[in-house]
Amino acid sequence: MTGARPPLGLLITAYVAFIGLGLPDAVTGVAWPSIREDFGQGQSGLGLILFASAAGYLLSSALAGTLLQRLSIGLLLSLSTAAVVTGLAGWVMAPSFVLLLACAPLLGLGGGAIDAALNLFVATRFGPRQLNWLHAFYGLGAALGPLLMTAALTAPGGGWRLGIGVIAFLLASLALFYAVTRRAWDAGGSRPPALARDAEAAAAARRVTLGGTLRQARVWLQIAAFFLIAGLEATAGQWSFALQTEGRGLGTTAAGMLVGGFWAAFTAGRVAAGFVVERIGSVRLTRIGALLAAGGALLQALAPGAPVLAGAGLVLMGVSVAPLFPGLMAETPRRLGAATAAHAVGFQVSGAILGAAALPALAGLAIDHVGLEAAAWAMVVASLALVGINEALVRVLDRAG
Repeated sequence: MTGARPPLGLLITAYVAFIGLGLPDAVTGVAWPSIREDFGQGQSGLGLILFASAAGYLLSSALAGTLLQRLSIGLLLSLSTAAVVTGLAGWVMAPSFVLLLACAPLLGLGGGAIDAALNLFVATRFGPRQLNWLHAFYGLGAALGPLLMTAALTAPGGGWRLGIGVIAFLLASLALFYAVTRRAWDAGGSRPPALARDAEAAAAARRVTLGGTLRQARVWLQIAAFFLIAGLEATAGQWSFALQTEGRGLGTTAAGMLVGGFWAAFTAGRVAAGFVVERIGSVRLTRIGALLAAGGALLQALAPGAPVLAGAGLVLMGVSVAPLFPGLMAETPRRLGAATAAHAVGFQVSGAILGAAALPALAGLAIDHVGLEAAAWAMVVASLALVGINEALVRVLDRAG
């Protein structure tokens, strides 16, 4: 973390941007039973949507370092949010599943650039506390999304298109705000030190190429961790509603509140992590979080007939997985070096979105063959794998120096 801190107003704007980033991410799973019924799709169709969105996310997040050498974060926020709004508007109007699927890459294209750019900005200019809080605001948006969609589904004359339309309107308002305030980012020195056009770090950053970054084994180990973290988050967020309603017979409102509770616990976990991370350290916090997330996944899987226990397991997963993404992101400049981090952060976000698409999609394939309980056990497998990868990170990147 180098250089003078930019104005506090830019950090607050970054927080607001992450609320907007989270809003559409968690609604697909709540809307999916209705979308599936409208378009006559099998459960595995959700995986197609997630992969289509992931394609856009992978492209924009991998190129985030390059984009930030050419655009201010303010302009990038405005353009990226406009892309998400366009995709959501396409969903509202889509007469077929094919056309809905065709709009999904726009959601990822906008989200990936926002995610990678703001992670790098906050990690290099503010540190682990604010990075946890940044991701807490993502959780706030992700908690609000399912609640808005549940309200739309249960409203007289409502439905999933109404819920998507409301979220599109909110994000369009944010895109307009970013467009109006975009010059404040340049005036406030928002460009991270590793990407500044005239800083010494810029020369070092230019010497580290995309290919050179990907040739480092430690970068791939970090990518694997982000793949599993986001895959676990997404599997819990996308499949818990269908698991509780279609699989375990819970009512729509109760299941919607439960999914909202997962994201609320997720948000609370990140807020709490911001207060303690500088005392106990990101490395220790992520190790504790990974172990507790595995415990929560096991509790939910082993209690199919006990909604209270299963709900407690889901909430425990939410609060425990919360500090993992920002904790590992905060450690990236230390573990990889500032110049490498400028590119590696984008690849880590790419790994995360690939995991967020691949693991729920694989769960969907398993569900089509053995039933919805496969979703619960997919979370168990992902959480245990995450414990192993995180321990490997500590041993290879920290203990080995």
